[in-house]
Order: sequence, then structure tokens, then C-alpha cells
Amino acid sequence: MTVAEQLPAVSDDAATAAGPETAEEEPVKQRKNGLYPGVSDELAENMQSGWADTELRDLRPVPQAAEAAARRAALSARFPGERLVVPAGNLKTRSNDTEYPFRASVEYAYLTGNQTEDGVLVLEPTADGHRATIYLLPRSDRENGEFWLSGQGELWVGRRHSLTEAEQLYGIPASDVRELADTLREATGPVRVVRGHDAGVEAALTDKVTAERDEELRVFLSEARLVKDAFEVGELQKAVDSTVRGFEDVVRVLDKAEATSERYIEGTFFLRARVEGNDVGYGTIAAAGPHACTLHWVRNDGPVRSGDLLLLDAGVETHTLYTADVTRTLPVNGTYSDIQRKIYDAVYDAQEAGIAAVRPGAKYRDFHDAAQRVLAERIVEWGLVEGPVERVLELGLQRRWTLHGTGHMLGMDVHDCAAARVESYVDGTLEPGMVLTVEPGLYFQADDLTVPEEYRGIGVRIEDDILVTEDGNRNLSDGLPRRSAEVESWMAALKS
Repeated sequence: MTVAEQLPAVSDDAATAAGPETAEEEPVKQRKNGLYPGVSDELAENMQSGWADTELRDLRPVPQAAEAAARRAALSARFPGERLVVPAGNLKTRSNDTEYPFRASVEYAYLTGNQTEDGVLVLEPTADGHRATIYLLPRSDRENGEFWLSGQGELWVGRRHSLTEAEQLYGIPASDVRELADTLREATGPVRVVRGHDAGVEAALTDKVTAERDEELRVFLSEARLVKDAFEVGELQKAVDSTVRGFEDVVRVLDKAEATSERYIEGTFFLRARVEGNDVGYGTIAAAGPHACTLHWVRNDGPVRSGDLLLLDAGVETHTLYTADVTRTLPVNGTYSDIQRKIYDAVYDAQEAGIAAVRPGAKYRDFHDAAQRVLAERIVEWGLVEGPVERVLELGLQRRWTLHGTGHMLGMDVHDCAAARVESYVDGTLEPGMVLTVEPGLYFQADDLTVPEEYRGIGVRIEDDILVTEDGNRNLSDGLPRRSAEVESWMAALKS
């Protein structure tokens, strides 16, 4: 067999490589309409040599390495004697041979600080705890040509860290992930895996795990994130600070948005998110006019008109995957009309009541109840529903116009800790270090005949990110004004 015949098949442009579990068994797939039919022996030999040593040495650990180690220790203590498997996930196809940008699973990134596709953290039980190993793809092979022939080779998608480099960065022994499936198939004793991220890993463990036991692992990792450590609080503050600057960017270009559409607002905020962070933490809601009454309006293809309100719900995600989640409802022309101000101020008062209820020892539901009471009082006062307020709240009649809960936990997911037990989350008690949103709203649909015509098509939400402290709370997003008059002054200053 010639040298060229030993190489993987030629990939023209960015063809998709075989997955980690088959990378050594299958050749790299050739694009059907590729322009090169093969690789000559001369070219193959030429590509194998003449490359400088690019190994990175004396790398410093990632900033959260110590915190990640502490998190793994807590996980180890919770499940002694059991093998624990936490995958990062794999690339997902967007269309044909292009993939979505990769984002590691929250559980994996939380425990390692690594964000590499196909990575897997394995905690193997020992006599006194667990031995952690991070399984990763090593650098692209230059001997067999993978680095330039594979669609996932480093000449196509960029350099990967070597296993030695990874050990320095994450403080965890690293091994080749292509060997993991066999290792897992041979494993004995109890095993748990975080499901839903890596089908190959789950297939290797199919006869060793149960859905109930795996769910216990997922729940534990979700509840572990309820209270943020100092590193996480710092990252959330970075995310919020960038988000504040993104909102300022939007106000400065509202005239251009009026000339185009909500897409201009979305794109403006996205630029800030990509320059200062990893991405947006969720699809930006840039809802102008009656679109503000659609809670998750992410089409962002509508007009932006002077005299309407703009509900902007957006958050920057940091490079460590912590996201902000902030909403402001702004008058496009810089001044609220009388009816807009009336509704806005009611939502502001509700948010003030909600934030005041956030403190250690309070029930999680308290801030929601406090905000809903204020909104119920207003709609009774305005004659939209018959009182008394206690009746409205008991029957939930205010929900026609308030629609959603008043907040949620925030962290590496915009709706963080979602798998936590109800008794630990919505029926739980607030503790210092928890971070949650407080975001009441009023939404009067354009076709709602139960309200006066002047209300119809107005939607208002105000949302801030609140840290529970030892003596109360701190508004991480207080860099953005909330009072209606202060919003107007802030917008005028940015446009001047």
C-alpha cells in the first residue's frame, strides 16, 4: 500500500470527519463533488514534514480551575463508589455539512472549565473518593494527514490543545476520547451519566445505567448551581456590565432601526456580545410596538416606529458561559406617552416590590407574590377587572395581562438550575449567593377587547439581575435606569 493509500480520503473544503468513536476506523469522507480525486504519494510525504514544534508550555490554569475542582469534590462526596460520566456534547449539523457553533453542556463546563466538543469528564471511584480524567480529542494527526484532510482538522477549523496542554489548563489528567467507548463498555460497578449530550457515550453505557439514577445525577448538578461562588458572581457581573453597554449601543442607533427594522437592534446588541463575550445568552427579544406583547418575540422582523415602545430583552454571555438577562421597555422617540407612562410606572412599582422581597431567609415565591399583588391592585384600580384584590389573586385573574412568573434563577443557563427539585427551587428559601431575575410585566394584546383601546398593543417588562447578599440584595444591573423619567433622561444623553 502506498503512503497516499494509507491516508484518509481527501476532503475538499470543510467536509465532516468521523465521530470520536470511529475516527481511527473510518476514513475521512470525501465530498461528492470535490475537485481533487486523490492525494499523490509526493504530496502526502511533503505534508508530513517541515512543521515547527508548536506545543504550548508553562500554561497557567484557567481562572475557574480551583472552583471546578471544588465542585468535582462535592460531586464525588455525593456519589461515593460510583463511576460518573459527564459529556460536553458533540457538534450538531445545521444543514448539509455545516454545523451550529458548539456550546458545551453546562454540567461539563461547570465541572471542568473546558468547552471543547466531544469532551467527556469521567470520575472513577477510588478507595478515598474519585479519580478524575478529562477525555478529549488530541491534536490533529500530522502523520496520517488528518490535520489537513479532515473537515475537523486544525487547518480547517483551528488548532486543538494537546492532551498535555489540557492537563495544565484544567488541572485534570487528560486521555484520548477515542479510547473512551471501549473503556466504558468494560466498566464494572454502578455508573451514572448526564444524558442528552453524547449518543456515543450513552450507547457504550446502555446496559450499565438507569434513567432514574441518571436523573438523580442531573438534579444534583442543577441544585449545586443554586448558590453561586465568588467566581460565578464575578462572571455574572461581567455579563451584566457588557449588557448595559449593549443597551446603550441600541439607544444610540434607534434612528437607524426606524429606517430598517427590529433586526437592526438585534444586530447592534449582538455586536457587543461577540466583541466582549462569547455570544448572546439567548435569542434577543427586540420587540417594538405590539410585538412587545409576545413574550418570546425573536423573529425581530417588524418595524420600529416613533411613538411606539421597544421592549428589549437581551443578555451577553461571557467566555465562561455565564449570561445576563435584562429587559428595558423604551420609548422609541425618547418620551413616554401618558398611557405608556401609566402602564410603565405600574410595572416599575411592581418590580420595586419584588426586589424588596429578595433577601436571605425569604421564600423564593415571595418576590413573585409581592410583584403580582401590585399589578393586581393596578388593574382593579383601572377598572379592568372587578375586585377585591384578594379575589383577583386567588383566582389568578391578573394573569390575562401579566402572563408569566416574575423571575427565575440565572447563571450558565438563562433559566438556570431548571432540573432542581421543586422543594429546592420555587418552594425553597433564598440564600446568599443566589442570583435571580425580577421581571414583572403587563401585556395588553392588540386584539384584547376587554381593555380600553388606548391600552391595546402596549407591552411593558422591566427585568434586572439580583444577587442575594448576607443582608439583603444587590442589583447587578443597576447601571441601567429604571424609573420612567430617568429612562428618558438617559436616552436623551446618549442621543445628544
